[in-house]
Amino acid sequence: MTNENLKSSEENFSPSLYSEDLAAVPASERSWGAWNYAALWISMSLCIPTYMLASSLIEGGMNWWQAILTIFIGNSVVLIPMVLNGHAGAKYGIPFPVFARVSFGVKGANIPAILRAIVACGWFGIQTWIGGYAVFLMLKLWVPSIEKIPQIFPTSFGLQTGPAITFFFFWLVNMFVVYLGVESIKKLLVFKAFFLPIAALALLFWAILAGNGLGPILSQPSQFKSSAAFWHFFFPALTGMVGFWATLSLNIPDFTRYAKSQRAQMLGQAIALPASMTLFSFIGVVVTSATLIIYGETIWDPLVLAGKFENKILVSIAMIAVAISTLATNIAANIVSPANDFANLSPSKINFKTGGYITGLIGLFIFPWKLISDPTGYIFTWLIAYSSLLGPIGGIMIADYYFIRKQNIDVKNLYQLKGKYTYKNGFNIISIIALIIGILPNVPGFLTTIGIIGKDAVWHWLSQLYNYAWFVGFFVSGICYLVLMRKYYNK
Repeated sequence: MTNENLKSSEENFSPSLYSEDLAAVPASERSWGAWNYAALWISMSLCIPTYMLASSLIEGGMNWWQAILTIFIGNSVVLIPMVLNGHAGAKYGIPFPVFARVSFGVKGANIPAILRAIVACGWFGIQTWIGGYAVFLMLKLWVPSIEKIPQIFPTSFGLQTGPAITFFFFWLVNMFVVYLGVESIKKLLVFKAFFLPIAALALLFWAILAGNGLGPILSQPSQFKSSAAFWHFFFPALTGMVGFWATLSLNIPDFTRYAKSQRAQMLGQAIALPASMTLFSFIGVVVTSATLIIYGETIWDPLVLAGKFENKILVSIAMIAVAISTLATNIAANIVSPANDFANLSPSKINFKTGGYITGLIGLFIFPWKLISDPTGYIFTWLIAYSSLLGPIGGIMIADYYFIRKQNIDVKNLYQLKGKYTYKNGFNIISIIALIIGILPNVPGFLTTIGIIGKDAVWHWLSQLYNYAWFVGFFVSGICYLVLMRKYYNK
């Protein structure tokens, strides 16, 4: 259907399914080329969590090349669903929650949209904590008393008063940017694109000089005593690497809907995603390895590392840069998509700003300081846990779009309560069944990982499936959906 015909059909669209934010982007307004997508990924990859991702692998026991190879493989794997899901956005100009209506139903699409949105809220909280803690470290140099403010939170919170104040302050800054609108972030993104690579390279050169050259740094051996120990760590780590961008692999249509062509989104992502993630991760690996030589311990958190520097001006500049770049990443990666997802719940009542505020509030209550307090929690609890939810969704959507629909979608019906994507009362029960079946195999492993049940309470092989959570969920749900849907759809 042409965009002109779609426009003429808007009066038949349901207000509960349609708004300007969720409408298909006309072909005449799609202006993103390959460079735009490359720049997007370079910008989003250059963030503190990427650095922490690599550093956590070193802290977990890998040497430099094992960590880099794991990251490269993980990002090459996640690039596949990224490009496949991006195809629908580029072809039809529709965002992720609308694309999900094809396989889950016009109302059922809220299930994957909300699951994805909650994960984004978690990332929003993590990024906001990082930015707020950067502000705290800077203030602590100039106003040392901020560290001695009386404790007001229970010990179980694991949260000191000083960092809590700066965290909430930085949260308010994020909400103010949401109030101003996404356009206000453009200048910050430009600043980040120029400054953060310079800051990262400066940190790399410092590590090389302070660590007596790359030789001693890269000669740090693996901490694993056997190949079995390495593989036991590698597979869940690889799943965590895939899980790092599992969110974007679903909602990439939110960005590819602006693509000039399929080639633009495919080429831009293929060039930039694995390369930029691997390059910036290499800096994290080198610096973290150097800290073992310089300080006698591996420091995987760059904010903690920066806090060890004695020059107040240097630390202040670094922390301001971290805060601003984190703000830019947070809005681009963790506000735009969940705002669309929440808007999908009730397009006539929830707009972009309201969706952004909802994201911010949920991000407060996920205790982000606990999620990244140690590398084990970061990889094994956070990254793998949510990948077990998002992998099945990706498997279902790709199976539906490529094998059931043959890449053909009736866009008009995506905005109508009574149409071909209504299924039964707006829900495709087959996709919901496939989603549950794909999640179930990972539940025992998750429960043993967080300590709710003992490791001896379930079969060892069953709990070990959790190490491959994204892959298990992706293929189990995708195949189940394909089998069940072919029986239904071909009738």
